[in-house]
Amino acid sequence: MKYEEALKELETIVRKMENDELDIDTLSEQLKRAQQLIKLCKDKLTKTDDEIKKILDAPE
Repeated sequence: MKYEEALKELETIVRKMENDELDIDTLSEQLKRAQQLIKLCKDKLTKTDDEIKKILDAPE
């Protein structure tokens, strides 16, 4: 899953939570999914940051 897709799905979950669109059973499932998406986004950002640092630190 791409970062942008994960972020959009996460934003949808947050919007539904803010608008009280989720019942208690769905809320639990969506919170678990949100945790997975947050981890995925964080991992992708960390990996990209590490790659940029390696490129910038590489001798020319």
